[in-house]
Amino acid sequence: MRRRTALVAAASAVCAPHLHAQGASGPLRIVVGYAPGGSTDRVARIVGDKLATRLGVTVVVDNKAGAGGRLAAQQVKATPAGQDVLMVGNPAVMVVAPLVFKDNGYDPERDFVAVSHVNDYEFGVAVGAAVPVRELSHLIAWLRANPEKANFGVPATGSLPHFFALMLGDKAGVKAQVVGYRGSGPLLTDLLGGQVPVAIDTFETQLPQHEAGKIRVLAVSSAKRDPLAPDVPTFRESGIDLVATGWNAFFAPSTMPAQRVARFATAIREVMQDPDTQRRFAELKMTPVVSTQAQTQAMLKAYRAQWAPVVRKSGYQP
Repeated sequence: MRRRTALVAAASAVCAPHLHAQGASGPLRIVVGYAPGGSTDRVARIVGDKLATRLGVTVVVDNKAGAGGRLAAQQVKATPAGQDVLMVGNPAVMVVAPLVFKDNGYDPERDFVAVSHVNDYEFGVAVGAAVPVRELSHLIAWLRANPEKANFGVPATGSLPHFFALMLGDKAGVKAQVVGYRGSGPLLTDLLGGQVPVAIDTFETQLPQHEAGKIRVLAVSSAKRDPLAPDVPTFRESGIDLVATGWNAFFAPSTMPAQRVARFATAIREVMQDPDTQRRFAELKMTPVVSTQAQTQAMLKAYRAQWAPVVRKSGYQP
């Protein structure tokens, strides 16, 4: 069931006229294509809370779960020009889905405008306690010697971890058999129980069990070590030339006037510069990003160039 949460503005009457001039004159709806509680939803609520104060308007986070986030994109695409609606999108919706669904219902480049990139996340490759390796190079050697065990569990088929597993297998010279689960929880349960030897998921999901010593994260896909786990090397440090991250970003429907889009982009960038915003992201083990609209659009272009060939080469069909 769809849940709406209103984040009521706390700006004073004195500040409100100035804030309204920055680009919002009525309620702002932030659409999330997933149920409440997930990482994309948490991003929307942190930023929405701050935007309510900065813009002096009511901000409503509107969860429109369904079809892996595509339902929300299809609905936001049709927003009339006079409505203030933004969507928090991720690579699954804005990059992967258009490549694998024949009738996607929206064109991310034609129907949306990138507004502001707000956070990044990396992927980790983890093994359970029963797997006799402690370094990525040892894992690769073990998989080459035991190819029947090259089963890489991922939280969902068609997800970014799915395609990252294929990228890793290709780089390491290992034929990866991807095993899709119905979420990170079941994947972690099977990793802990030894039903699957290797799991690839977002690092923030794996970190608590790694810290507890129940699994071992052998490498992270970021360019630098994550400050939350300085003991975990990057793939490059481990001998695999591979850097890949995921992200959340705000998008506007292409029906929104360009001047209004630019004003929202500026407001979100200012929100992301706020130390309290960055603290709240860090508490959730997320990496905040401060980005201009132009930088966001450049990131998106480069990201599509990196991932589109991988997705197409995989031959994946939903």
